[in-house]
Amino acid sequence: MEITIQELKQIENYLLIDMRDKEQAQKNPMDGSIQLSQEEIEQTEFDKTKPIVVVCAQGQLSIPVVAYLREKGYEAYSLQGGYISFVMEQLKQNRSDDFCRQVERSIIKTYRKKIWSKFTKAIKTYELVQEGDSIAVCISGGKDSMLMAKCFQELHKHGPIHFDVKYIVMDPGYSPANRHVIEENAKKLQIPIQIFTSDIFENVFHIEKNPCYICARMRRGHLYNYAQQLGCNKIALGHHYDDVIETILMSMLYGGQIQTMMPKLHSNHFEGMEVIRPLYLIHEEDIKAWAKHNGLYFIQCACKFTDTCSSEACLTRPKSKRMEVKQLIRQMKQTNPFVEQNIFKSVENVSLKTIIAYKDDDKKHHFLDDYDK
Repeated sequence: MEITIQELKQIENYLLIDMRDKEQAQKNPMDGSIQLSQEEIEQTEFDKTKPIVVVCAQGQLSIPVVAYLREKGYEAYSLQGGYISFVMEQLKQNRSDDFCRQVERSIIKTYRKKIWSKFTKAIKTYELVQEGDSIAVCISGGKDSMLMAKCFQELHKHGPIHFDVKYIVMDPGYSPANRHVIEENAKKLQIPIQIFTSDIFENVFHIEKNPCYICARMRRGHLYNYAQQLGCNKIALGHHYDDVIETILMSMLYGGQIQTMMPKLHSNHFEGMEVIRPLYLIHEEDIKAWAKHNGLYFIQCACKFTDTCSSEACLTRPKSKRMEVKQLIRQMKQTNPFVEQNIFKSVENVSLKTIIAYKDDDKKHHFLDDYDK
């Protein structure tokens, strides 16, 4: 019922079904696959002349799905090890200095307009990097942070500003397979990472309300602390343009407020520290295109609980609000191709005279306060 990557290579004309969470599948797509949930798989009629290969995150959730398909008369297999095994197979390829130089050239040349120019524009526009800075580039293992690290390497080598840079990875309790993928991708891309560990995953495992939010806050604190110990005054995170506009809509639709993800921010708890977001102007689709162009595959969510959980609670948990907003923006783009730019510009073109109320650090201001003055 299970099939290895090597055995899969011997099969021709098969149907590859990616049953990972839609957010993970869209961020790190598998070429030639179709993305279907377990429910969608069970409701779909497939061509019985083709073998079916089902892929989940780590090869566990796909097994009962394959058993169901076999009962229906399909020749179905579960990819042993899941998406992680697929990524680990890709990591064996193109391990050379020439390949790394090819990746670096693709940033500067092939994707100069869509990635490099926007990276440097964000650096200049928001004054993210200044003379004498010591920056900790925080790498989660996904495509965004890995691209950010490569961009910083280029900026450090050839940029006009003199600064120090360190590449740090926090292991909050990754599974051995996920940690291996991060380490091997760093070697392949020649990024000199420093890894430190924490027990965040264990601490948030039993939290029922907003565990991902709490996990993110805890991870940020650990990153600040470790970076400060290294003598850094800034941490760089891999949030991109799509994250920014999605945050704007999420704050309005689910938070009842207007706010955005800032390009840089002073830390409230670590004096002298700042967070910066150098991918602020880069679209996610362009990051995905860069990864595909170079045959690079990364992990999206390395939480060892969410990628293996098969309990009823996991399978029926509410879908990501960010994913809902992402789909909403995609739908709006069909009738208005400028919707993304407009959402982004909306927080740059705020007129306080047309706002009923707003608040600053001191107090809340209402338009009636000086309406008759």
